[in-house]
Amino acid sequence: MTETVLDASALLTFLNDEPGSDKVQSCLDRAVISAVNLSEAASVLIRIGMPEQTARSILADLPLKVVAFDDAQALAAAALFPATRPAGLSLGDRACLALAQSLGATALTADRTWRNLKLGIKIDVIRG
Repeated sequence: MTETVLDASALLTFLNDEPGSDKVQSCLDRAVISAVNLSEAASVLIRIGMPEQTARSILADLPLKVVAFDDAQALAAAALFPATRPAGLSLGDRACLALAQSLGATALTADRTWRNLKLGIKIDVIRG
């Protein structure tokens, strides 16, 4: 059973061994991630200078199930726009939240602004 949907920020926290990485590690083997958030994480790794093949290999070795961003997920993410616009959430953020909502799972993020969201979606912010 899927309990946790990772945001790119949570995945990057784990990969960079930053504060909160232990929380990500504890659920990694049963977590899922939207293809949008996987792309975000890969983009950051490449942007900071990691060779593309290395980034691909690191991400492929993780025990994560990647969920396609299909039409249902796209429309669910779009529906979250009005409620998340004041907090400045991106498409990637909304993709994570939409997936968590559809699975009845908890969205795991390092983004503190998510604390103030009132969406009826379980959110766990891994850093104070």
